[in-house]
Amino acid sequence: MGSGKTALVAALARSLSDERSIAVVTNDIYTTEDAEILRRAAVLPDERITAVETGCCPHTAIRDDITANLDAVEALERDIPGLELVIIESGGDNLTATFSYGLVDRQIFVIDVAGGDKVPRKGGPGITGSDLLVINKTDLAELVHADLAVMAGDAARQRGERPTYLISLAADPKGGPVAEWVRRELRSPACIAVAGR
Repeated sequence: MGSGKTALVAALARSLSDERSIAVVTNDIYTTEDAEILRRAAVLPDERITAVETGCCPHTAIRDDITANLDAVEALERDIPGLELVIIESGGDNLTATFSYGLVDRQIFVIDVAGGDKVPRKGGPGITGSDLLVINKTDLAELVHADLAVMAGDAARQRGERPTYLISLAADPKGGPVAEWVRRELRSPACIAVAGR
């Protein structure tokens, strides 16, 4: 069970697709699994979902050699005139996952409470440097003995003024607060990245 990156991408597509022209690029090492999950969920028409098989560490394709992702975004822009938002989901689960700002305009980093309440204080570029930190699966906190107040406090210490949202996509399948954040950030067509642990 992951942090909920694909579930968050699905939630954003559900929330925003009536308002904006949206497409999604997923990244996996050797599969198109995350793209297939989104297609089965029917959150967007199939032609608006594309997959990049990185064939290497997923972080290489989102940070070091972004060519495959740039090509995927450019193909979507060519095929879907008027595209306003492309959401790029990273594969993998690592606190060091960050996107090149040559590829994206904003970065969302997702962790979940099942990793324990120590995760925010571990830091790492995803936690400290992302534009938005999402602590997901708050509905599981009691079950895994995670203290949400500790997580929120540690996140604030690591991030300073950068926002952190504690959410449960099980309780709010449209990711309300995160969708609102994206709306505020969308002043012009943009690429928003979703990475996570």
